[in-house]
Amino acid sequence: MKQIGLYFGSFNPVHHGHIQVAQHFLEQAKVGAVWFVLSPQNPLKPKATLWPDALRMALLQKAIENYPAFSFCDIEQQRPAPHYTIDTLKILSKNHPDCSFSLLLGTDNLLQLPQWKDYDQLLQHYPIYVYPRPMEASDLNTVEHPNIHFLNAPHLPFSATEIRSRIGQGEDVAHLMPKACWDLLQQYKNTI
Repeated sequence: MKQIGLYFGSFNPVHHGHIQVAQHFLEQAKVGAVWFVLSPQNPLKPKATLWPDALRMALLQKAIENYPAFSFCDIEQQRPAPHYTIDTLKILSKNHPDCSFSLLLGTDNLLQLPQWKDYDQLLQHYPIYVYPRPMEASDLNTVEHPNIHFLNAPHLPFSATEIRSRIGQGEDVAHLMPKACWDLLQQYKNTI
């Protein structure tokens, strides 16, 4: 059975940190591939700050095009909202019976997991790998489950929120994302 890691996110925008985290996921979770699942809208986050889906999709595809183990998965673009992870996983499992899936989450999403639809089914049926984000260690003391595994990965010194803000202020942040993404973004800079 093929082991597939699913990296859900808004990738708003995708940056070097996303690629680094996916590499840690690939290596430590021992998955054969990482599928990047672009979320059109996280039900727990406001849509107002999201760049257009088509732009985020194009940037993500550019970012991973030179990584053979990485693929873009458009399942959430093919389905009507709302997009609940458990529903996406059920569809992927049905459509790919030769694959087993695991998830990649940030610690911030792990702490929100009890708010997710059917989160107990997620925990029961899918391994969850967690990458660190700056927060109080005590916040994570309450999170224990045999299917939750913490990746040994460095904290990222920047975020997509910071990158959007800096782009909005006219700053050059080319060093924070793949060159192909920055080049593509220049075509859209007056529309975001």
